[in-house]
Amino acid sequence: PRPLGRNADELVAAGRSAGVPIGLYFARKANKALSLVDEVVRRGHGVDVASEPELRQVLQRGVAGDRIILTAAIKPERLLRLAVRAGVTISLDSPAEASVVAGLAASIGMSARVAPRLAPEPELGLPPTRFGARAVHWRQLPPAGSSLEVRGVHFHLHGYAAADRARMLAAALDLIKAVRERGHRPDFVDIGGGVPMSYLDDAAQWDAWWRAYRRSLAAGDETLTWKNRELRSAYPFHQAPVRGEWLRDLLAAPLRTGSVADALRSAGLRLHLEPGRALLDGCGLTLARVAFVKQRSDGVDLVGLEMNRTQCRSTSDDFLVDPILAGAASSGPPLDAFLVGAYCIEDELILLRRLHFPQGVMPGDVIGLVNTGGYLMHILESASHQIPLARVVVRTPDGFEPDPIDAWAEPGPGRG
Repeated sequence: PRPLGRNADELVAAGRSAGVPIGLYFARKANKALSLVDEVVRRGHGVDVASEPELRQVLQRGVAGDRIILTAAIKPERLLRLAVRAGVTISLDSPAEASVVAGLAASIGMSARVAPRLAPEPELGLPPTRFGARAVHWRQLPPAGSSLEVRGVHFHLHGYAAADRARMLAAALDLIKAVRERGHRPDFVDIGGGVPMSYLDDAAQWDAWWRAYRRSLAAGDETLTWKNRELRSAYPFHQAPVRGEWLRDLLAAPLRTGSVADALRSAGLRLHLEPGRALLDGCGLTLARVAFVKQRSDGVDLVGLEMNRTQCRSTSDDFLVDPILAGAASSGPPLDAFLVGAYCIEDELILLRRLHFPQGVMPGDVIGLVNTGGYLMHILESASHQIPLARVVVRTPDGFEPDPIDAWAEPGPGRG
């Protein structure tokens, strides 16, 4: 987990250089390992949770409620009740959800810490989103002294553009002003996730791949992707700027008067972020044993791995980073092959790209998929066919040990 600290320091330093305090809340959904939660908190940062088990696990690790934000898209009453009791800040997705939270808080005699989630106005020209509500719906929040205590304003945008976030920050600052006029004392604006990172150092390599891919697609052959599959959605595995430099650009972006940083300082606000992938850059490796090497019925070479496609997959079509061949049993003739997985499905591909093995590959070899800590290990993992989920192991100064997540059991009814 140690690279996480380096990545967090980069973001905090970018804020400090602009005179803006940064609040980091690790997007827990990006990786389920509890060792990452421990590292985040050890370094003084917070956690963003998206479900009741995530929240219970974080609380059990000793994380204080005021260092947690709940951003779950669906928030059952049991989850909300736990969050209110623990003093967690709840990102409110709608006025209806605000009413539910207010009622729960009043029933247990507490004030709920909340942050209304703001959706963009159509005239901003930003993509529409299912998350949050427009400002007109939030201006009628109950005044201070009710069972809701507005601690900040939150928003979430798809993509990674700093300019889009600057436009939404201006709208969020307007809502902060309206909320303060109702007696609340919000002290942060939270821009959610979408902090970019780059998996590849070489832009030319990335561009060359796309040129070759487009030629292959146009030719209608299977040179680069399985059955000439089209990649419609892919993460930008090479991009710039990233992380600290990206945040500096955002803080320097112009608003109506001055920069984003000027506006935040003038309003006395912290800037909160909820990075997942960008914090976990360098934190993960997925290992799978080679089970067989064979050919498809038409002669296409296949390498079968003891894993399934959900164990290195995000919402993108494919993971466009070359794996490594580790612990090779022996060397052999070069081979171009596709990696296939354990599910009994014709298109059960670990990667859609055909890979070149310059020294061959044999059963017993180990394939390493690198830098998979952020969103690729766990967000879509499945135990279909009753094949056990991959174990999570953590590097420590003394070697390796199991992560506590694999021993965690959710409390039953009436427990916890």
